[in-house]
Amino acid sequence: MPVQSAFALPIPRAQAGHLDTGFADGGKAWVRFPGNTSTLTTGLAVDHAGRILMATRVMTAQGSRFGLARLTANGMIDRDFGINGYVVDSFESGCEATAGKVTELPDGNILLSGLHYESADNTLPALALFDPNGHAVHGFGDAGRQVVRLCGNLSQGMRDPWLPPGVPGVEACDMRVQADGRIFILANHHFQTSDHVGVLIRLLPDGSLDDSFNHRGFVMVRRLLKNSWLSCLALQADGNIVVGGAIDWPQRGLMARYDAGGQLDERFGDGGFLSFTAQGRSVMVSQVVQDTNGDLHAFGGSRDPMHCLSACIPKDGQPTPDNHDGQCRLLAIGNHASQWTAAQMQADGKIVTAGATIGGIEADFILARHLPDGNLDPAFGQGQGWLRTRLGYSLDTATAVAVQADGKILVGGHSLQGTSRAVLTRYSA
Repeated sequence: MPVQSAFALPIPRAQAGHLDTGFADGGKAWVRFPGNTSTLTTGLAVDHAGRILMATRVMTAQGSRFGLARLTANGMIDRDFGINGYVVDSFESGCEATAGKVTELPDGNILLSGLHYESADNTLPALALFDPNGHAVHGFGDAGRQVVRLCGNLSQGMRDPWLPPGVPGVEACDMRVQADGRIFILANHHFQTSDHVGVLIRLLPDGSLDDSFNHRGFVMVRRLLKNSWLSCLALQADGNIVVGGAIDWPQRGLMARYDAGGQLDERFGDGGFLSFTAQGRSVMVSQVVQDTNGDLHAFGGSRDPMHCLSACIPKDGQPTPDNHDGQCRLLAIGNHASQWTAAQMQADGKIVTAGATIGGIEADFILARHLPDGNLDPAFGQGQGWLRTRLGYSLDTATAVAVQADGKILVGGHSLQGTSRAVLTRYSA
């Protein structure tokens, strides 16, 4: 399991992966929501017309709200969306909220996931549905909003004031939509401080709980009473569902697979679960992507020290006989801590990942492209397969990635210099 060591070098303009200066303002779009004191990006998507959807957490004088903005393909605010290009709201009146992921549905409506902050300490997963103009779809949930409450309060999670949204932690916000319109969303339930478990939930297209999934609409993701945290989920082509995160303490990377009915797929890994470390280090999985061969690629970070982690997992979750731990790769970015937080597959089967180095003004965006075999793509980023972008004398964190139809790569995040500002960058294909 090699540890690759790399140091940032200038990126030539002709090389795939350089900052696209033709996008917005020199390759960067600073997205300023009205009435905000700070804004942090949590999700990105590209709609059928090539427009960019950006999900955020917006801090206002009244507290935290979810934010949704739409930009043109070249990074300008689309003033025809919402109110002058923006939507800022909460899932229930008078309560705080944050956005998570955003996706466009086949009918053109826009689905936003996030967290409803029901108190200063607790969260509940939530959704909001908008029409193509940014107006609430009243046939969904309660006037276009749906806070997901499970029996026994099992969808209640813990609010995490220390980590910004979009960075893997206890505040799970991932969402995926099946071809039939049913919606998967995550929660992390805390029975008590030292006892927590991930929850995989399926909803009907109208936002109500789908009781046909595991006979109650959700499944508790747990093995041998070990603590589990969920950060991400992926829908496989055969209808199976893969969740990723961490299990036990010290943390081990976690992947588990369930069939379309919500039953644990015991053919995957060890009885449905796969857990792993990287050179004996703790691991957190933040994203899982399935490639065109059906194999799985996990991305996240190791701990102590923290390095960018990638892992190639065969479709059955079983290690190859001669490569048990070799499926993991660590990338060291200079002398700084770093981790991947977002990943997406390109049309050609290569996978782009976004994340950040960590540590004061040394905290910068990082972006990489991986080949289907898991190796870094030497045709990207001056032959090293990755690049680092410094936005200024600020703490910069990339939390979302999306690929446009022409292959150009969008990276969303936030830049902290006094207050946090949402920013979107674009890179050449």
